[in-house]
Amino acid sequence: MDVRILFTSFLLVLTHMRIVLAPMEGLADVHLRRLITAQGGFDWTVSEFVRVVDRLYPDKVLYGMCPELKNGGRTDSGTPMRVQLLGSDTEAMAANAVRAVELGSYGIDINFGCPSRTVNRRHGGAIMLCAPDSVYRVVSAVRAALPANVVVSAKMRLGFDDTLLMLENAAAIEAAGATELTVHARTRRQGYAPPAHWHELARIREHIRIPLIANGDICSVEDYHRCVAAAGTVDVMLGRGAVRMPSLARQIRDNCALESPWASIEPLLGDFWRQIGPGLPPRDRIGRIRQWVNYLRQRHPEAEVLWQIIRQEADIQRLDAVF
Repeated sequence: MDVRILFTSFLLVLTHMRIVLAPMEGLADVHLRRLITAQGGFDWTVSEFVRVVDRLYPDKVLYGMCPELKNGGRTDSGTPMRVQLLGSDTEAMAANAVRAVELGSYGIDINFGCPSRTVNRRHGGAIMLCAPDSVYRVVSAVRAALPANVVVSAKMRLGFDDTLLMLENAAAIEAAGATELTVHARTRRQGYAPPAHWHELARIREHIRIPLIANGDICSVEDYHRCVAAAGTVDVMLGRGAVRMPSLARQIRDNCALESPWASIEPLLGDFWRQIGPGLPPRDRIGRIRQWVNYLRQRHPEAEVLWQIIRQEADIQRLDAVF
């Protein structure tokens, strides 16, 4: 094929890609979502999951997990926010989905991927992948409760212990009326251990007609292109890669692999430190800033220097001076 045709096709791929900021429990809270989406490149972001048990929650629960609902369902930079629900009670899931949309959520995402043993013991998250009929019932109930124009998406893993039910789960999600499917390219047993198995996503892509969003180990522009080549989809969800490199979505969209200078990241740390101050006890506040710096030092030598300064520091005033 002519090189110019290939290049043109490549540009079209870049134009039509969709990039999503992942829901990361205990990591991507409202403050981190605000700062990362402000760097640009994201089409939408997904909240940490709301654990649904057996009833409709009061609005304060949804607002607590997704404060963006008070901002028209968008981050401060205008990125749409989608509430993620986790649970197996069909009536409760449907009722909470309806309320989240009424409050301003940009559609609903359903979690079939959480690997937490505590969550799985209560029949939520990845354990549901052992029973595709349960997956179908939950998605179907949420879909039926919402207007047809409201997006209902789902996120799953390749399976629980293995991939034997992978295609059956994907088909169940599609048949139940989901608008799109995100797949973390690992099983629950594989956790977060590298590598992500992007080639398995190609099998899913061939098996369903709804859009497929690839997730797992996309930490650079090069990773994005390797994932696209293996999975056969241009749409991706970025998780810890965006935490390590806040400008990653914009880099992928611009096809520019230049590292963000530390000088552009330092102010984000200062903003984050100030934002989490009013709502967290000192110990938790220190833990959150350490958590982010720990991720950043995997890509930035300057963060390693900062890590050595703060890793054992417990004095808020001294940390105020640092940030």
